[in-house]
Amino acid sequence: MPLPDALLDTEEPRVTSPGVLGRAGAAMVTHRRWVFGVWLLALIALGSAAPTVFTSLAGAGWQANGSESVQVRELAQQHFGGNSSAAVQVVVHSDTASIDDTAVQQTLTDVATVFDGDPRFGEIVMPQPGMTISPDSHTGILIAGANASTDEMVKAVDDVKGELTALSTDVIEVYPTGSSALWSDFNVANHDAMIQAELFSWPLTLAIMVLAFGSLVAAGLPLLLTVAGLVASAGGLVLLNEVTPISVWAMNFAMMFALALGIDYALFIVARFRDALRNADPRAAVAETMDTAGKAVVLSGLTVLVSLSAVLLVPAPAVRTMAIGIMMAVSFVLVATMTLLPAALGALGPKVNAASLPYAKRQHHRSPKFAAWGELLHKHPWPFAVVSVGILIALALPVLGLKVAMPSITVVPEDAPVRQGYELVQAQFGDGAPGALQIIVPTADAESTAATASTVDGISMVTPPQQALDGSDYSLLQAIPAVDPSDESMGTILQDLRTELPESALVGGAPAENLDLQQALNDYLPIVIGIILVLGFVLLLVALQAPLIALLGTIVSLLSTAAAFGVAKLIFQDGHGSSLLGFTPQGFLDGWGPVFFFAMIFAIAMDYTVFLLATAKEHYEHSGDPKTAQVDGLAHSGRVIFAAAAVMVAVFFTFALSDPLPPKEMGIILGVAVLLDALLIRLILLPVLLRLTGHGAWWSPAWLRKVLPSISFSH
Repeated sequence: MPLPDALLDTEEPRVTSPGVLGRAGAAMVTHRRWVFGVWLLALIALGSAAPTVFTSLAGAGWQANGSESVQVRELAQQHFGGNSSAAVQVVVHSDTASIDDTAVQQTLTDVATVFDGDPRFGEIVMPQPGMTISPDSHTGILIAGANASTDEMVKAVDDVKGELTALSTDVIEVYPTGSSALWSDFNVANHDAMIQAELFSWPLTLAIMVLAFGSLVAAGLPLLLTVAGLVASAGGLVLLNEVTPISVWAMNFAMMFALALGIDYALFIVARFRDALRNADPRAAVAETMDTAGKAVVLSGLTVLVSLSAVLLVPAPAVRTMAIGIMMAVSFVLVATMTLLPAALGALGPKVNAASLPYAKRQHHRSPKFAAWGELLHKHPWPFAVVSVGILIALALPVLGLKVAMPSITVVPEDAPVRQGYELVQAQFGDGAPGALQIIVPTADAESTAATASTVDGISMVTPPQQALDGSDYSLLQAIPAVDPSDESMGTILQDLRTELPESALVGGAPAENLDLQQALNDYLPIVIGIILVLGFVLLLVALQAPLIALLGTIVSLLSTAAAFGVAKLIFQDGHGSSLLGFTPQGFLDGWGPVFFFAMIFAIAMDYTVFLLATAKEHYEHSGDPKTAQVDGLAHSGRVIFAAAAVMVAVFFTFALSDPLPPKEMGIILGVAVLLDALLIRLILLPVLLRLTGHGAWWSPAWLRKVLPSISFSH
């Protein structure tokens, strides 16, 4: 089919010799022994640090840097013996004996002894009548001040909680609780859940890849790449943690993304190499593969990195370092895909098809089934477009009622010591007792501040002002809310306190830190979304050199992301399917979800967009025919997209088996996002849009072509 004259000048020249990536890939084959040697040394060096990744990384960091609540915590640690939100509260309870009983007093002394001599703990405050001794005198709370950073305090609790809980007897119960203990217990539960999910996902992943490739050797290559990326990422995070605290969650997400994207990229490269190998020697086949599929992988990796880089704007250490962890994993996987994988393919050559299943001998890179599917979409575009868009919009609509908040105590298992202590404090002291708000004020204003705070709706008690231990001009008050710390009204209570108290008063405490972090996440969400959308569009524009399809690719990725969050609202906020999935809904989505999951989902969505459209662009450059671009683009990439999506869904959904709620949220939301994106966007809506826009999808004005770098996918 001849091109219209207006579009003739948009054709790229046919590539007759390898480009930069093709030459680089061929060089990896030529010098493969050096490549293997360098990677072996790097993996030994980084791998030596990798085993300590879960014990050395930071356990806290969930705060809004620069917020009022963080100021209060820092002042409390500096002037009040560490009696801050990071302090450890040890609940000692007996059903039969009172606090004055000799055995209980001995237990309290033993608890204090555990903290003695450890410089990470500050002032020890024994249970005080009217404050930390329950009305029936059967429960007391010993406070061990925080004399170190929040991350170090979590590790400190890790070190002593076993010794503390061992002090329990048949008559006396001992439970460490408080913010530091919460993160300690949650990180343990989260780590166990991640390991369990990985153990489930690896065999399932291998089975899917064997079915996709039809060859045990070809299926093993993505796992080789993923292992290299995981080991390098783990070691890199441990070393980076020596420079700046890195959240242990960074490794959790890095593991998941290294597995998902490592397999994703390897699938695309290996599938293309096996096709190129039919007509070329291994070195030339690698060059052709890296010039085409390799180019798409690089652009996809850059898209993922750019999307996640926007999260670095959020002033929360844990959120930033989670993004850093994923970016590091993606970077290592990308480098391995560009160096180690080409070298391995060149070394294997035709042996990449070894140990093939019978059906694989008839398997071609151009899938007849996906070609037929592409023809069907070309003949009947509108019904498919209407149905897929209708489903996505219907699923996205619930997002309008989405509520977010920081996790409650229910995110830790019921048998965790911190939760048992928390519930005991509530039973003995009132619903709001575990979430005391701390007020630091100049001593001259202390009495008036206490009087005003006691009149604020939702405050059940205000403790007498406590003078600073170092003699400075500060006083500390504890305002006990009448509601659970995760109650919706806590935000109003905090705002009323900050509004009505003197300007010199600062209000903090664990609930305030959560609310300040939530506010920061809400404030930065539109900024992060805007940056991701703009940068995603720019990268697609650079990759495809076509503004219309770059814009459409960005819009449909946004649509699938909204649909995933709509499903998240139905499951985690409204509780649909909660009994089947084995959790109790909190009535909201965890507060860090929208910012972080948006970046992750959009990155994955753009990943598939690049794979499909890069393949379509390659065929358009060869033929100049939009139908060929649409049908052959789907025929050559459909099987890989389907297999990669199956792997990702399997990896993500295994996290739904975990007990802690946040990993469950992560697995289900990301799994649903990939499922919707692959089935409704990449395999239906985007090919239909290529059909409906025809030549216009690939048109580019002359002035734009002069501005953009020249990128061609043809070989």
